Amino acid sequence: MTGLPWLNHSLWFPPPNDALEDPNGLLCAGGDLKAERLIQAYKQGIFPWYCADQPILWWSPDPRCILRFNDLHIAKSMRRTLNDNRLSYTFDQYFQAVVKGCAQPRPYSEGTWITNEMIDAYCNLHQQGVAHSIEVWYEGELAGGLYGVSIGPCFFGESMFGRKPNVSKYAFIRLAQSLEAWGYRLFDCQVPNDHLLSLGATLIPRSDFLDLLKDHLDNYGSQLFWNKN
Repeated sequence: MTGLPWLNHSLWFPPPNDALEDPNGLLCAGGDLKAERLIQAYKQGIFPWYCADQPILWWSPDPRCILRFNDLHIAKSMRRTLNDNRLSYTFDQYFQAVVKGCAQPRPYSEGTWITNEMIDAYCNLHQQGVAHSIEVWYEGELAGGLYGVSIGPCFFGESMFGRKPNVSKYAFIRLAQSLEAWGYRLFDCQVPNDHLLSLGATLIPRSDFLDLLKDHLDNYGSQLFWNKN
């Protein structure tokens, strides 16, 4: 972490374009996960991502992964899943359970970046109406979900999980369809993976992402778009 800007008690962040190229997007370290700091970070295209044995690390990668709603890709196999009447979904009913589900170790990873500190921080954001979740149910049992942060017309996806095949994709698709219907302008997916790219997510330069984010927040401010009803 030598040479990284270190945050103190102020809410200041370095400009995102100052982030390192290697590791891609690492911007600064330190600070805390209080709601005010997290909200300021997201408004500037910055998010926290670190392991339990590290200080808090803040990132703004280049390129940035987003979903353009018109690009949402639903494969034929997924259409069968979407039509499966054993599956249903809700919003904001079991936020903490979704975050804890996302924190569970994955087969391809030994650990998790969603620490207890992160769980507490995002549950606090949820209580303030800033963080939200979609829950997916299979025959009445929680089978997956996704959570993220909503500011104005921008949704910043954080993590998703599924306990059955295709359930995390189901969560992503249903959320994307709902965000588009509610008038959202930006669905940030942060960093790419094969899962997201298969659903239509794409990469854009960080500078373009930051311009989009600024334009949307300038035009809509803190107007609430989340409408789980």
